[in-house]
Amino acid sequence: MALPPQDDRTVPAVVLHDVDRRPLDHVLSDIQVLLDQYGHLVVVYSGAVPPAVERRLRTVRALLESDRIALFRPDLPPLGVAVLARQLRQLASCDISPGVLASAGRLLTHYVHAGALLGSVARLDRIPVSLKSHARSWVPGSQFAVLAHPEPQLVRLGPDAALPGPEFGTWMLVGKGQLQSDWVTGTLAKSWNAQGLRETVLPAESARWWGTGRLIEFAGFLPDLSVLYQLVTSVRRGVCHWCGIDVIGDRCVFCSATPPDHGGPPDPRDHTRPEHRLEHRTPAG
Repeated sequence: MALPPQDDRTVPAVVLHDVDRRPLDHVLSDIQVLLDQYGHLVVVYSGAVPPAVERRLRTVRALLESDRIALFRPDLPPLGVAVLARQLRQLASCDISPGVLASAGRLLTHYVHAGALLGSVARLDRIPVSLKSHARSWVPGSQFAVLAHPEPQLVRLGPDAALPGPEFGTWMLVGKGQLQSDWVTGTLAKSWNAQGLRETVLPAESARWWGTGRLIEFAGFLPDLSVLYQLVTSVRRGVCHWCGIDVIGDRCVFCSATPPDHGGPPDPRDHTRPEHRLEHRTPAG
């Protein structure tokens, strides 16, 4: 799902349609054109896409024999993936190298709070669900508030229902499915101290990811480009020993090479590790 630009600098998205259904040579041709035009390509996709989509993407990458294609599947629900893809599009307008930009996806994932309000958890298999919650799911009118990232949590909706929110200033994006409720835009947004709220259409993969179409999906995120840029540029950079591209983190997203094992402890300056958290701050705008 390609979200509207966050600001006038946000780079437009290129949507790869039906990569698993169209003839392989057509998909190869389209991606080759993109590589010729932009030099590098970061493909962001949801874990809810059919397996055939990911197989086709890996086939295309192998046939093109290109280390300039990065395939990135964040551990986020679909709306969170859409938010993250837009953040990368924002950063693409800055003086950031392709390797660092592609690596930034794993870093920024830590700062996305994503979940949903569900009318049923009977088919939810991506978040731990107790037998009691499964049983309650069959009670007419039951609703469940679920946080999928950064730490999974599920509560039955009631007067005291709450989900832990970010400890820094965020905006909230909401995609409404076939569920009627103002809990997300009212109660949750207030408890998370959301500094802004926007609504959008629900991603096509959301019903598959959550196991139901009766949902309202939400994501808390950092909207300001200056904050995103500061986060990414403050991280220690390295050079991939295999392809020579600049990267952050312990794995090259283009050639998949990892650094030689020196047997030492993890570098505490590696801000792509999940224990690093953004300091309390209020994004501008």
